Amino acid sequence: MRKFYPEGWLIDSPANKKALSSPTALADAAAKGDILEARAVLCDTDHNLIVDLGCMRGIIPRVEGAIGIASGKVRDIAILSRVNKPVCFVVTGIKTDPDDRPYALLSRRIAQERCQQEYISNLRPGDIINARITHLENFGVFCDIGCGIVALLPIDAISVSRISHPSDRFRTGTDIRVVVKDFDDEGRITLTHKELLGTWEQNAALFSQGETVSGIIRSVEDYGVFVELTPNLAGLAEPYPGARPNQQACVYIKSIIPEKMKIKLIIIDAFDADYSPGPIKYFYKEDYIESWYYSPENCNKTIETHFMQKLVSSRKGGL
Repeated sequence: MRKFYPEGWLIDSPANKKALSSPTALADAAAKGDILEARAVLCDTDHNLIVDLGCMRGIIPRVEGAIGIASGKVRDIAILSRVNKPVCFVVTGIKTDPDDRPYALLSRRIAQERCQQEYISNLRPGDIINARITHLENFGVFCDIGCGIVALLPIDAISVSRISHPSDRFRTGTDIRVVVKDFDDEGRITLTHKELLGTWEQNAALFSQGETVSGIIRSVEDYGVFVELTPNLAGLAEPYPGARPNQQACVYIKSIIPEKMKIKLIIIDAFDADYSPGPIKYFYKEDYIESWYYSPENCNKTIETHFMQKLVSSRKGGL
């Protein structure tokens, strides 16, 4: 299978730099049909993208800016939003302008169609792929899974520990690994992420009873405060005066109870601090996952995912 990547992954590669190094090299890449990348520097009044190829100027005509632009299925914001960002394309021709300067005609649409036909259409639930976050919404994040084609990662699939907004986990431009969860009737892909962040036992093994560790307050209830220790692990602390969601905390680990899938905490301090999300730790490193069991084996609460059946079942019982 030909490799296709999120936009921005190829721009600094040796092969891409070589293809853009001269008109001759660019013509050779055009003859081979290579997918290249360069930065879009301008969108003109007709919504054509102007691309800096280094050796010459490139133009992506509006209708070649993305799949669905010509039919009106995709809005022109998909073109405008690429200014000052890398774009992928194939070279469809090299012309000269009225001043006898060469320029290249480019098509992002063709690159996307090839990505769709040769890569995305062959994906199946459980496949683990690379993605780059393009923008964040209250309900989830949109991820570029290849050549600017996006798929949705819903907020509840980001991690087991609940968050109020995807910005609690990610920033635009973050590169992540995701699992193909399902397809809708139009072939659009829904993604999931939490299955790669480890089981309850894998995360709990990072801590010991009696330690005082860092955490993030995610929820404040009448009966206690839920504190996230890792993206896939939260514990319940006793009520703490003035505690608020998204505060940083230092917490004492009172007990770890695998059979109940619980960690009991005591908050030592809670405070406001604007820390950036830390690096993502992936426990699962393969390219395919058939099923995932978050809960400990002897626990009567079950959180699991089965990708072969395209079914995600979560019986949470009080996490």
